[in-house]
Amino acid sequence: MKDYIVRATAAGETVRAFAVRSTDLVAVARETHHTFPVVTAALGRLLSAGAMMGAMMKGDRDILTLQIKGDGPIGQLTVTADSHGNVKGFPANPSVDIPTKRAGKLDVGGAVGNGFLTVIMDLGLKEPYNGQVELQTGEIGDDLAYYYTVSEQTPSAVGLGVMVDTDSSVKQAGGFILQVMPDAAEETIAALEAKVAGAAPVTTMMEQGMTPEDILQYYLGDLDLVILEKQPVRFYCDCSKHRVARALATIRTEDLDEIVRAGEEVEVKCYFCNTAYKFSIEELKEIMAAR
Repeated sequence: MKDYIVRATAAGETVRAFAVRSTDLVAVARETHHTFPVVTAALGRLLSAGAMMGAMMKGDRDILTLQIKGDGPIGQLTVTADSHGNVKGFPANPSVDIPTKRAGKLDVGGAVGNGFLTVIMDLGLKEPYNGQVELQTGEIGDDLAYYYTVSEQTPSAVGLGVMVDTDSSVKQAGGFILQVMPDAAEETIAALEAKVAGAAPVTTMMEQGMTPEDILQYYLGDLDLVILEKQPVRFYCDCSKHRVARALATIRTEDLDEIVRAGEEVEVKCYFCNTAYKFSIEELKEIMAAR
């Protein structure tokens, strides 16, 4: 099964819902950044959330950025996504190894620590939307639910999970976002709350063979679930040597000149995909001349 997102509504469009299978894209992220298990889980959860939140945007060029800055050993997590199912991300520190919680559960909250979640949406307007909330648990799902309630006044249930195998590979990854619209009936809200309270973790559902559609059916099947759309999702970075050259062109002239005088080629790595781009002295001179 390939990764994909499902978009749906329920209860006469008073509930909107998203679910994602993200196992492959999280596996690519782990391999790209050589993450330790707890970082794989943290980054994977944020990637899954980013993919679903990206699917909520409508413009072809809309870009979402999620950033978590905590005082835990991971430091910072950054994810960006577009409306076409392309998502990428990186951790500040991929090599975090801390004790697990009870029952061997990875301690994502401990690795993230206290800090802030920032949501930036560039929707092609004059200024990007920027919302920020204090982290509630560092478990990411809880923090995003809190963000939606506080910053967007949209009560939401967010479930995110990454199951890491004994060999540190990604066994399952996915998530869901359920959002209650302002005109939702009280009985709809109560039914949804009861389902969320009694649910197994999303990766447990996936391990049992449940698809994103099955997960939404579990939560919303009694509320006239309507599946609207399925969309492929993938870990994808659109970096290029040309883009990196443009970034180098923004460096101060004296700093670029110092690099050229050093007489050695420069290697620049993309934070998101770790691709290395090399620039010769002649190429650096061309960048300086084109400024």
